[in-house]
Amino acid sequence: MESVRSDAAASPGESALTVKILVAGGFGVGKTTLVSAVSEIRPLRTEEALTEKSIGIDDTSAVASKTTTTVAMDFGRITLPNGLVLFVFGTPGQDRFWFMWDELAKGALGAVVLVDTRRLADCFASVDYFERRGVPFIIGVNRFDGAGQHSPDQVRDALDLSADIPVITCDVRERESAKQVLITLVEHIMRTMSGRQAVTY
Repeated sequence: MESVRSDAAASPGESALTVKILVAGGFGVGKTTLVSAVSEIRPLRTEEALTEKSIGIDDTSAVASKTTTTVAMDFGRITLPNGLVLFVFGTPGQDRFWFMWDELAKGALGAVVLVDTRRLADCFASVDYFERRGVPFIIGVNRFDGAGQHSPDQVRDALDLSADIPVITCDVRERESAKQVLITLVEHIMRTMSGRQAVTY
């Protein structure tokens, strides 16, 4: 990992290790909510109101109360107890904005793929994107009212994931729950990088 100076997180004469991560997933799965819940700064949002033009394009049937959508990215920052600073970027969920993903993914060491079990297929593209690029990722199963209760193993089997990819249940509206998702990702990144270094040697 590259060590980058972060004046807000480090005292004079020290440098903080910063890591860029992505939060991905389908439309309305909670990406903006997660970034907002954990950010220690005012999060940057690029949301626009849903209009009649999105009818037939954006499926809001499972998220009827949703009135806005991310059209570029969300950005927040959080400092973990060990001093590690995470730059958290939320990706747009609709496929018409996926052209931005390659830019957002540059320099990212890992990703969270948020899942709504009522619309499990919506996360397939995100999982495929990170698998093809060898980017470490975890699955965050966001709890929604009315969604069935599924164990992490059931979700892993449904997504055809290997046993080493963490699947964690969360409620991204709650700061501590959302924070635990990011901690789980960082731990997974560290294990993955250690394993790759061991293979190299």
